[in-house]
Amino acid sequence: MIPTLGGRLQTRIFLLATVGVILTGLIVPVLPGTSGSLSQTYKTAYLILLAVAVVGLGWELIYHLLMQFRWDKDWPTLLGLVTILPEGLLIWLLLDAGLIPGVDGHVDASTFVTMFVVVWLGQWLFANGPMRVLFIQWRLRGGRIL
Repeated sequence: MIPTLGGRLQTRIFLLATVGVILTGLIVPVLPGTSGSLSQTYKTAYLILLAVAVVGLGWELIYHLLMQFRWDKDWPTLLGLVTILPEGLLIWLLLDAGLIPGVDGHVDASTFVTMFVVVWLGQWLFANGPMRVLFIQWRLRGGRIL
């Protein structure tokens, strides 16, 4: 399958809205370095997840542009896994600079890294495993959900 730009955008939003929301809900109570109430930690975590979704749409545009220089117009799976680094770094820089609206106070690096890695790897594993089985047409339609 060679995903279309629309398919990549839809898949990213779908994965964040399903797998990302579930994994965030499960990981928040055991995150290291959190302070304050659990409800505040949940609020911060879901705001970060929303920022990942918004910034991720911009990443997809950049990835799509870069893929145009590849002969098969697609990333190898391992290269898709490595994209965790620039995406996580950008979100951390935005978070550290206070540019994610609604996030009050400082978020520990250990808290962010744990949440980001668990959610990101969970989505990546789901997209490269169960999603291919559960949504057979997804693969045949260039990654489009709708």
